[in-house]
Amino acid sequence: MVRKTNAVASHRRKKRLLKRAKGFWGDRKNHLRMTKDAVMRALAFNYKHRKCKKRDFRRLWITRIGTAAKFNGMSYSKFIYGLKKARCELDRKMLADMAVRDPQSFSAVVNRAKQALA
Repeated sequence: MVRKTNAVASHRRKKRLLKRAKGFWGDRKNHLRMTKDAVMRALAFNYKHRKCKKRDFRRLWITRIGTAAKFNGMSYSKFIYGLKKARCELDRKMLADMAVRDPQSFSAVVNRAKQALA
């Protein structure tokens, strides 16, 4: 009896793995054992860094808002508290974008926060 190897499926599996390793350096792109480890590691870092990206952007937005608020004579924490009291629905991403691209409207938002605190 001839041994069945299921060659189609194993070739497809190898091809899929090597395709994911495209662009890797050295033996990590064309030796199966090394490729498998490298791809698994890359996927783990990919997952981890997608989470970190959100943190990094939030930090950037907070820095930009804080700087723009200081420029308008208010600290970041008081500004955010004033917005909460004024029931302003703008999120940090929008506030940071306003602070960079449209300083006049950001100043209006800061004044609204000041009025809510007073």
